[in-house]
Amino acid sequence: MIETKNTVIRNGRLIDPTQGTDTQGDLYLAGGKIVGIGSAPAGFVAELDIDASGLVVAPGLVDLCARLREPGNEYKATLQSEMAASVAGGVTSIVCPPDTDPPLDEPGLVMNLRQRARKHDLARLYPVGALTVGLKGREITEMALLREAGCVAFSQGDVPIADLQVLYRAMQYAATFGFELRLRPEEASLVNDGVAHDGDYASRLGLTGIPVIAETIAIAQIVQLMRATGCKVHIARLSSGAGIELVREAKREGLPLSCDVAINHIHLADVDIGYFDSQYRFDPPLRSLRDRDAIVAGLNDGTIDAICSDHSPVDDDGKLLPFAEAERGATGLELLLPLTLAWAERNRIALPAALAKISSVPAAKIGFSADLQVGSRADLVVFDPNEAWTVTREALRSQGKNTPFAGMEVKGRARYTFVKGKCVFAL
Repeated sequence: MIETKNTVIRNGRLIDPTQGTDTQGDLYLAGGKIVGIGSAPAGFVAELDIDASGLVVAPGLVDLCARLREPGNEYKATLQSEMAASVAGGVTSIVCPPDTDPPLDEPGLVMNLRQRARKHDLARLYPVGALTVGLKGREITEMALLREAGCVAFSQGDVPIADLQVLYRAMQYAATFGFELRLRPEEASLVNDGVAHDGDYASRLGLTGIPVIAETIAIAQIVQLMRATGCKVHIARLSSGAGIELVREAKREGLPLSCDVAINHIHLADVDIGYFDSQYRFDPPLRSLRDRDAIVAGLNDGTIDAICSDHSPVDDDGKLLPFAEAERGATGLELLLPLTLAWAERNRIALPAALAKISSVPAAKIGFSADLQVGSRADLVVFDPNEAWTVTREALRSQGKNTPFAGMEVKGRARYTFVKGKCVFAL
């Protein structure tokens, strides 16, 4: 890692997604902040001079869902490996869900995780606290104490709460303090042992299906409870067109509801499973082509607020199993940028608007502004939007090498990543 006090990034394409601006110029960094745009402040002497001609300079990416596998699953990945992968992908802020082992249901566990992350001095870590003790869905955690320990929101991860009375009380508690809940909508009784989208393709393969109504029923319940409590809710990783329409209606009503989608679900559908390829097993499952198109439409019209990587590193043993037995998930931190750029290019989305989905919008969800303004934090990514590279095991820094995009050529690669004004990655 290169540590600097004063840095100038020259001739870059400066994109501020918060302001929607796209200009050419120089950026000056000092003391962990942006101290000048266009011209240097008085007395500024650069210790690091970067020529960003042909490169984009933007706020660092903010990932709303990335599992780092610590504590408890270090054989899959470690904080060190995944934070290195994060900054290599231009991700400067990571939100990690609470479904670690043990779950993040006590302040001491949260503080310990944050302290270990700080020692690596790479990306910033924002833990999400467990909504119930042990994620067992029976007893609400001390959310106020977890917030003091550093939790930015509260969630069950991928473990749904079966008892709506518990969820109702949790939402009342959260509303009292103004906390946000992050819920993945899934009615467990409709999932059972399902492993793929409940459609014609799963039927032909003989795979047990997970119906769309498992998502829509859960969303409908969440919306009703929001009306009763006034609780702020962020719905994580939507997967269906019907679910997106329910969110759209709730937003029209003015409920404090937001949502995101995993980058995998923007590009893939159930037919991509092919002949039982376990690299395509996700939670929620990849749905139909029509659902994928509805996700893209929801992103384009603003119904879907943000895109996350859904980074879930899995070891080879977890994937080298029959589809129904294989572990869910894939690496994603290093693919968030190029896959977002691919969506933007295909749908003719302006670069500031596309980057907002993975920087300024998720940043606002966790309480800070991701922009290029004098005085703002110097968390930045400098990337080449046109550099083509092939997704291979050797190209990925994550300990998890499994991805359905293996072998694919993508465009867009981080050249430099800055966190707190320090160059923590240089290609």
